[in-house]
Amino acid sequence: MPSDIEIARAATLKPIAEVAAKIGIPDEALHNYGKHIAKIDHGFIKSLDGKSQGKLVLVTAISPTPAGEGKTTTTVGLSDALNRVGKKTVACLREPSLGPCFGMKGGAAGGGKAQVVPMEQINLHFTGDFHAITSAHSLAAALIDNHIYWANELNIDVRRIHWRRVVDMNDRALRAINQSLGGVANGFPREDGFDITVASEVMAVFCLAKDLADLEARLGKIVIAETRDRKPVTLAQVKATGAMTVLLKDALQPNLVQTLEGNPALIHGGPFANIAHGCNSVIATQTGLKLADYVVTEAGFGADLGAEKFLDIKCRQTGLQPSAVVIVATIRALKMHGGVDKKSLATENLEALEKGFANLARHVENVRSFGLPVVVGVNHFFQDTDAEHDKLKGLCKEKLQVEAITCKHWADGGAGAEGLANAVVKLAEGEQKPLTFAYDTSAKLADKVKAIATKLYGASGISIDGKAATKLAGFEKDGYGDLPVCMAKTQYSFSTDPTLMGAPSGHTITVRDVRLSAGAGFVVVICGEIMTMPGLPKVPAADTIRLDENGQIDGLF
Repeated sequence: MPSDIEIARAATLKPIAEVAAKIGIPDEALHNYGKHIAKIDHGFIKSLDGKSQGKLVLVTAISPTPAGEGKTTTTVGLSDALNRVGKKTVACLREPSLGPCFGMKGGAAGGGKAQVVPMEQINLHFTGDFHAITSAHSLAAALIDNHIYWANELNIDVRRIHWRRVVDMNDRALRAINQSLGGVANGFPREDGFDITVASEVMAVFCLAKDLADLEARLGKIVIAETRDRKPVTLAQVKATGAMTVLLKDALQPNLVQTLEGNPALIHGGPFANIAHGCNSVIATQTGLKLADYVVTEAGFGADLGAEKFLDIKCRQTGLQPSAVVIVATIRALKMHGGVDKKSLATENLEALEKGFANLARHVENVRSFGLPVVVGVNHFFQDTDAEHDKLKGLCKEKLQVEAITCKHWADGGAGAEGLANAVVKLAEGEQKPLTFAYDTSAKLADKVKAIATKLYGASGISIDGKAATKLAGFEKDGYGDLPVCMAKTQYSFSTDPTLMGAPSGHTITVRDVRLSAGAGFVVVICGEIMTMPGLPKVPAADTIRLDENGQIDGLF
């Protein structure tokens, strides 16, 4: 089988105007970035106000493992399959970050015959959205330090500046730095640090804003520091938001590309799935819903993180509601959850599969607790056996009363996911219940954390460190108690210990720190060790990325 990049290069792409016409976007509403990428004009999006909306399908997954689950690949394959069965469908995805591309994870454009293209541009600079977000964030940092330099009229306490700098690259050396060294003319020396761009609150705000006016308003609410008497200071107070919005104006227009089968895909925004909500932009999702019968979107990591945030944060803020949810699983990953070493995954092991099934079962039950219909998409790998697939389908039917469908979109494109598409249509066009949330926003912040930990993670309770508890009390005192919580913990386990795979129960979720994201509209709850600036692995992907003798990129995956 050719590599992903070889498959992508072999495809004959349609002109982007032809792809746009499929969903009623006229040529004059496109801002072209070459032949196969375009941004959709703000004015055209505004003209869609009042149009009826299509049905939203959320793709989520079991807890991630090194064996791979293929959530993005399934999102693309399902979108192509829905188009094949006669449903005008748009895929809505996040943009890849350069950090993982040159680090360990690689790109995020799908795989095999279920990809979005042009793959190389999407995985690298694309339309420059991340650069714009980095620049806007950096402008805010410069204005904060400039305000302090010129008399500090807001009385900002330089010991309590929360606004770190960002760069879209894994660089552990920048996690903690000293800045403003070299004398009086360079400002006031202080400790600082960098996060990766996808962890910036500007990114989270960008992906939750419904339009430019909402973007500017949300930017203005971001709390960047405290005064000497512990009052919050916002970006609006340092007069940063107008110029930041100018930098983000073009970036906020959704990016239109296509799948390998020539179907439309909107790829826009890419917030961290821990520190933020891990979903593509609201503006892209809502635009897709006004243009298509179905929109297929995904949320980062497993359902305990991505889907919970999609529902409790994105849907709560926007009124969106999925008509169906697909939980992606693989035989390989479930065997890992059942205790099998990665090197032994090619060997049939029904006992380990049944043991690892507990992880999938909890994710299914969690999603159902929101009142949503669920189907399991089993992403097929060539080493899987028929007995293993039959076993998993039987477990799903007998223990969960949910349908599990084997999908071969990686090898066969949309044709390999038609069974899943038909099941999704049946669920989406069937009886719908009102969306319920994991907690009420009027509850105390600590009670919201406890609700997620006990209802969704299987924990017996929570433990909040003293400083974190003091911060939560301060947030409530300052009027932020009604915000939802954004849980930041390891994606590999329902616990805060990444080695506890499967479906652990009775553990305690320890809250180490909390952060206020007032512009994005949530409180980040940090459980365990979570990095906002990753480092590169011992052998980074960058080692083998190069231009070949024909000037083509080699090694990007």
